[in-house]
Amino acid sequence: MSLRYLDKVVIVTGGSKGIGRGIVRVFVENGAKVVFCARGASAGEALEAELNSKGRVSCKFMSCDVSKEEDIKRLVAFTVETYGYIDCLVNNAGWHPPHKPTDVTTAEEFRDLLNLNLISYFLAAKYALPYLRQRQGNIINVSSLVGTIGQKDAAPYVATKGAIISMTKAMAVDESRFNVRVNCISPGNILTPLWEDLAAQTPDAAAAIKEGENSQLLGRMGTEEESGLAALYLAADATFCTGIDLLLSGGAELNYGFKSQIPP
Repeated sequence: MSLRYLDKVVIVTGGSKGIGRGIVRVFVENGAKVVFCARGASAGEALEAELNSKGRVSCKFMSCDVSKEEDIKRLVAFTVETYGYIDCLVNNAGWHPPHKPTDVTTAEEFRDLLNLNLISYFLAAKYALPYLRQRQGNIINVSSLVGTIGQKDAAPYVATKGAIISMTKAMAVDESRFNVRVNCISPGNILTPLWEDLAAQTPDAAAAIKEGENSQLLGRMGTEEESGLAALYLAADATFCTGIDLLLSGGAELNYGFKSQIPP
């Protein structure tokens, strides 16, 4: 089987767990040289060692807090110093805080989430673009299905994800003159450690996960590998796509369902 992204250089933020981990794995398995980052070092170092143990040193982990501009600069500089160029940036790092009504959410909490989930994407693109333009590369921004359909008690999170979709379209317009494509993936329910952590904060974690599975027409959650394959498609195969929002949702946005919260 041919390797679909052989010797391309890819940056993945938030790459040590969940969707990011799936993306790192798939790109490495398809011949890419991947630099990935996360705040915590142990999971990232373990993934780096695992993937490089398969006989081809093809990924490097660095500890990085993408809410800090200097860390993002360092990430891009390290990648260029190590490999000489950048073909693809995958903006994935982010967080879904526990569900919380708007009237008990502080402005500081909202600002912090904007900085982590949205501004970090903007800054990573800003510093990677000079190199992506040289290679006619691409950017993939990981958003969320809820950025389009909304979500209960999550207004700040939904706002950040909706903004990512809009920013993707605007960047696609700007970067088209350099033949840099900018696309977006909006996952629905993907079974990740973050999803499991959120379920654990409910009265019945197993029931919460089952509800999450039942939200898709396909009757299950997506996987980390499927997330990686979607990103690989946008990077390697979707060469006539820019500014799109690829729904990775199992059909969760389709059909009517019981949603009314109005008392009888």
